[in-house]
Amino acid sequence: MTQSPLEIWAIILLLGIGTFLIRFSFLGLIGDRKLPDWLLRHLRYTPVAVLPALVAPMVVWPQATGGQPDLARMLAAIATLGVGYATKNVLAAIGAGAGTLYTMLYLLG
Repeated sequence: MTQSPLEIWAIILLLGIGTFLIRFSFLGLIGDRKLPDWLLRHLRYTPVAVLPALVAPMVVWPQATGGQPDLARMLAAIATLGVGYATKNVLAAIGAGAGTLYTMLYLLG
């Protein structure tokens, strides 16, 4: 299915307007009003929920292996979680995961 350049630009424009309106509905309309404490408490956990949701598919169904689970990536995820939980240090967790991944890819071929 091939779209003309006009159709592609119309889609890009409409998606841009939609994205702006979604963000404006929260940021622009609320403005400087004080948010309820329960909402602020829930918003604190947003990054903690989003990051694993972005990473999990790359661990469980990695594109590099054609969507098949891979021992090297699973071990790297476990090392990352373990070091992160033990040290509470993001950089140490990332380093442990990266080191484990590269080591396992080297050892497992």
